[in-house]
Amino acid sequence: MEKLTIKSWALDDRPREKLIAKGKTSLSDAELIAILIGSGNREESAVALSKRILKSVNGNINELAKLSVEKLMEFKGIGEAKAITIITALELGKRRQLEVALEKPKITSSKDVANLMQSIIGDLEHEEFWVLFMNNSNKVIAKTQVSKGGLTATIVDVRLLFKRALELASVAIIVCHNHPSGKINPSSADKQLTEKIKQAGVTLDIKLLDHLIITQKDYFSFADEGIL
Repeated sequence: MEKLTIKSWALDDRPREKLIAKGKTSLSDAELIAILIGSGNREESAVALSKRILKSVNGNINELAKLSVEKLMEFKGIGEAKAITIITALELGKRRQLEVALEKPKITSSKDVANLMQSIIGDLEHEEFWVLFMNNSNKVIAKTQVSKGGLTATIVDVRLLFKRALELASVAIIVCHNHPSGKINPSSADKQLTEKIKQAGVTLDIKLLDHLIITQKDYFSFADEGIL
């Protein structure tokens, strides 16, 4: 049997032609990946192979981005070059998200903070603690990682946190950290640290606006829940 290439499909099944005719947003995730890999194997088309790859990660692009070259090569029809192509495309997508996140947006709600930080820490397998330094227009003038921990905990030096805030002449801060477990409820340690940061801010006249716990798809806001 001949290898099923994109050129051998019916016109309606060709994602390249579909992209040209209907635009990039008309393509499914599987069709986009099919364009990257170009061909499938002797038993399935590139789209069918792409659907099978996506199914292995429950259709989650973020989980797909975590797969190694070796893991992708376990799929029949995916050699080293195709695996590298998939990884490269997903990494470019992530970097594009990061560039957007590095702009200085105005924060009007906890959702704005979550949108800003989920692409940075939402899918990490270790815990990181970040601070957003705000000006008097509620714009983010800087974002800094102040600690990086293991799977369950991270240590935050409050003195270094406020040292940076003073250097930037920041009038307010928002702190964020991720929970690799996917659970958004704050621990007693999270609550104690929040209170410690809040009280230090009162002394220095730098207001703690919120503390967000972020996961890949959800977040918890201390301010929204009225426990700040």
